Amino acid sequence: MVTQARSSRRRAALLAATTCALLVVSGTAVAAVAPSTGSGPDLAAQAWSVDLETLGPDDAGVRHADDGLRLAAAGSADDGGDDAAGADDAAGSPRPREASGQLVADPVELGSPATGVAAEIDATTPDGTSVLVDVRGRLAEEGPDSWTEWVPAGEPLPLASATLQARVTLVGDSDVTPTVREVTLTPEVERSRSLQEVEVQAKADGRAYKVYATREGLVGGTTANGHVIKKRDHFVALPSRRGLSAKNSGSYSVRVCAERTGRCAYAPVWDVGPWNTKDDHWNGSKKRESWDDLPRGLPQAQAAYEDGYNKGKDGFGRKVANPAGIDLGDGTFWDGLGLKDNAWTTVTYLWTGNGPKGVVRTSGRPLTVRSGPGTNHSAVGQAGRFTNVVIECTAKGSRVDGYYGVSRVWNRIGPGNWISDAYVNTGSSGPAAPAC
Repeated sequence: MVTQARSSRRRAALLAATTCALLVVSGTAVAAVAPSTGSGPDLAAQAWSVDLETLGPDDAGVRHADDGLRLAAAGSADDGGDDAAGADDAAGSPRPREASGQLVADPVELGSPATGVAAEIDATTPDGTSVLVDVRGRLAEEGPDSWTEWVPAGEPLPLASATLQARVTLVGDSDVTPTVREVTLTPEVERSRSLQEVEVQAKADGRAYKVYATREGLVGGTTANGHVIKKRDHFVALPSRRGLSAKNSGSYSVRVCAERTGRCAYAPVWDVGPWNTKDDHWNGSKKRESWDDLPRGLPQAQAAYEDGYNKGKDGFGRKVANPAGIDLGDGTFWDGLGLKDNAWTTVTYLWTGNGPKGVVRTSGRPLTVRSGPGTNHSAVGQAGRFTNVVIECTAKGSRVDGYYGVSRVWNRIGPGNWISDAYVNTGSSGPAAPAC
């Protein structure tokens, strides 16, 4: 559901006058998060308040009480305790020791593109708790579920967008919860660049790095986005909420390839971990949320394990026992990659790539990835349901009757990786990319 931004010049004037730059709300206060940009009169008039009372399917671990939005219960979302990784004989890494929950608001359609969003937050945050407000922009030209990465309110969006979405994350512990009473957002346009310059700015190619992968396990547990983990499930966890997809969405998806087996798996990011929650290691130092002195592509846990970085401890002060930078759902680990033990892999963060994208849809089972454009080619991996893949090019191949009907079009989604277009929502009835 996409809603239109309401016009509120009085609220916009109030927010435009605020210069306080706080992202994590502490204490009982009204805090403002505003970038060093300008709110033009048209955009500033379109300030809107996040609906904190109506919870939807994308919300997880939160509830609305009389005094505001609160954590639903201890241990919700990505809380796993010290020994959670071994709960079902998983060989993974410890889950972050915190209780957290999130509300993902409906997207808002603006009258013109914005390059950033200022936020005003009315919340109470006892010691040890925090409230985070992130925003993202829709990239409709790239596919039906393509968005910029989540960025904190007050920071510029990677690309300008006229469709914005907000996410409110509450972080606490087993006993204490923050309370959020109101979040009001105002779209902005950066003064230093014209809107046209922002829109034509080229995006980087899809970033790929060597990352140590562990199996998450935790069947029956709940991920950070509210998904209940099933047997042989197909998803991954990354140690930052900036790349966290909503439940039943693959806005942020990865390709994981294991040299040991010669297979690749494509999966949505549905959990936060391993080890850390603020380590977007795929971003450079100017954007990286924490540990910005580390090279891009190097997870903090790996640096701690191999080089004694941060005295060998993670962001929670725990001694790092393995260099993991990604956790894999059991189906991704066993079936997609054919792994039997933790392994070094090459991870491509697909939302950072160029080109058209499509969403994999099946009736439930993962889609077979083949070495060529046809069912006669060998199986070389799997693509999980809801994964958002980059379509490099297309070719005619064997006829397939799939989720979206009959098609002879095949999409190349990686080197030597092909899937039938009959299982991909590209937003187009024809080929989404040129012929190979």
